[in-house]
Amino acid sequence: MSHSVTQINGTWDCANFIGNEFVVAQSGKTFENRSPVDHRLIGQVSEAGQPEVEAAVRAARAALEGPWGKLDIAKRSELLYAVGDEINRRFDDFLQAEVADTGKPVSLASHLDIPRGAANFRIFADVVKNVPSEFFSMSTPDGAGAINYALRVPKGVIAVICPWNLPLLLMTWKVGPALACGNAVIVKPSEETPSTATLLGEVMKKVGVPAGVYNVVHGFGPGSAGEYLTRHPGVNAITFTGETATGSAIMKAAAEGVRGVSFELGGKNAGVVFADCDFQAAIEGIGRAVFANCGQVCLGTERVYVERPIFDRFVTALKAKAESLKPGRPEATGTGIGPLISREHQRKVLSYYQKAKDEGAHVVAGGGVPSMPGELADGAWIEPTIWTGLPETSAVIREEIFGPCCHIAPFDTEEEAVRLANDTAYGLATTVWTTNLTRAHRVAARIEVGICWINSWFLRDLRTPFGGSKQSGIGREGGVHSLEFYTELRNVCIKL
Repeated sequence: MSHSVTQINGTWDCANFIGNEFVVAQSGKTFENRSPVDHRLIGQVSEAGQPEVEAAVRAARAALEGPWGKLDIAKRSELLYAVGDEINRRFDDFLQAEVADTGKPVSLASHLDIPRGAANFRIFADVVKNVPSEFFSMSTPDGAGAINYALRVPKGVIAVICPWNLPLLLMTWKVGPALACGNAVIVKPSEETPSTATLLGEVMKKVGVPAGVYNVVHGFGPGSAGEYLTRHPGVNAITFTGETATGSAIMKAAAEGVRGVSFELGGKNAGVVFADCDFQAAIEGIGRAVFANCGQVCLGTERVYVERPIFDRFVTALKAKAESLKPGRPEATGTGIGPLISREHQRKVLSYYQKAKDEGAHVVAGGGVPSMPGELADGAWIEPTIWTGLPETSAVIREEIFGPCCHIAPFDTEEEAVRLANDTAYGLATTVWTTNLTRAHRVAARIEVGICWINSWFLRDLRTPFGGSKQSGIGREGGVHSLEFYTELRNVCIKL
């Protein structure tokens, strides 16, 4: 593949990236990276151990004390623009790497993952140049007075723990603002999707980002790179996107040394559809929210509540939508849905499909594994699935599945719809469909989530606050809100 960075055992594989050099782990340990499309071997990945994590922390600290720490905001922004431009110049390389790792359709990755990955650097390069700080004047007993002003200073070394569903987009969503604020980062990508984080190392070096500013260590969580990184006392803050249980473990590690955390965690997001909605727009919007990226989207919808007068019609239309999504190779024309990320995740999702049947669900669409031809039969395929008829206590309504599936239930009143949407331990996102503007504002204010879309889904202004409530996360990112995590405010008081 064209995103090769180092050679191990005669094949092109992913090494760690430390101090602007590609580094094979001292232990010699590697793990396989396999395609979710057909289970073919993409390559071997060098698994970082404690020596590599130590080296990455040393490189990051040296960068902060060296040339990177001395760069002004204008020069940092210029470098970040160059990173974004180089990603776009190597668009096809990043696209090939992302599609190989995830199996998602080329049409999706080329319109979302890679463009947003590049844009994240440019956007935060602009944000950091235009954020004011505080200034106050005060009186003093001698009448001369004093002034106070605030400086934004980088937190230091940031550990960035990334998910596998949108690997480049969600990694750069954190790395962009962290670097814009003057920090150094150590990225631990998911073991399922190591390629684009590694390829970004080539970009950083090419455009002249100083050594140690951007580092990548590959591996797993407990007893591997993830645990070594989050427990390292030289790491000043940790940002993570992923499962709530993993976030809880990272938070315990961060308690040692009282280090800051920013988490986007799990969700069990609701979609609420009122009878006065634009029906076709609601079908298209909920269809994307449930099935996009094979349901592997933190902001995706797995619980759908539809006002009773249009319930049967809505179920029928969403069934047609699900059955129109044809699985296939990422590059094939007409591919509407890719595979799940791995066979392991396929087993998890299928276990919930079975639970739904065991609990007496009416399977409206899907419910199993599609029949795929030839070598595709070895991939992690799953059918888009819709259920009705389950009680709200059902496991498939209470627990995050992270697959292309949803349960649809009717409601009769606005009060009931809000109560059902809020009846979850999570609070990440919701999508509401109605043409009644007064109701839209009223419902949006009452649903306990970090983001509520009205008549849309996954529509993002990157200046706005993004994050979850309840068990869906801690903190907010986006625009100035990202800077609040990646910097410390230092007050300067001058007696006149």
